[in-house]
Amino acid sequence: MCRYGMYSYKPHYACFNCRKTFKRKLLVDVDRDAAYNKEKKSATCPECGSLTMDMGLDFESPKKTDLKAWKHIENLYQAGITFHSCGCTGPGYIPKDKKQLMNLLLKRKEQYIDHLRFWKNRIEPQTQSEKQTDWKQHQDYLFTLPEDVKSGPQKNRKIETDKAVIYWTEKVSDIESKIEELGIS
Repeated sequence: MCRYGMYSYKPHYACFNCRKTFKRKLLVDVDRDAAYNKEKKSATCPECGSLTMDMGLDFESPKKTDLKAWKHIENLYQAGITFHSCGCTGPGYIPKDKKQLMNLLLKRKEQYIDHLRFWKNRIEPQTQSEKQTDWKQHQDYLFTLPEDVKSGPQKNRKIETDKAVIYWTEKVSDIESKIEELGIS
């Protein structure tokens, strides 16, 4: 959590029904024990009672009357793009319109398919020398996997290729669903 002086950044939640945003107190400030529990409590809109969406620390909402901007924000959220960062460096690239969003999602889909091809054709290196060469040549593919796909101690780490294929297959399927939901073809 980023803190500036004594001020804590508070997450911004958006209600797409009311087109309003709310800051939510940090759970650690309210209930320290619950804050370290892995379960995340959902936030509801104080106005309409709908679930609100966690848009991140750097979210700035459009005017309530700007329907087009709110629809775009909702599309970004559905595509998995939010404004999470520590507040210091900003959230990174945020597409400004549906065309840019489409380009970003299609580019990500290509990257996911590239990773899937790599893991489908992968032959696990056997010797230490092969492992070092493999790491230098393929670190982009090896680094982007979640920990549950890897096994063994740090020095003798092994990647379960079948799990890597499943992981990237799910990522491709997920992004295809997002593209379809947003009506981007």
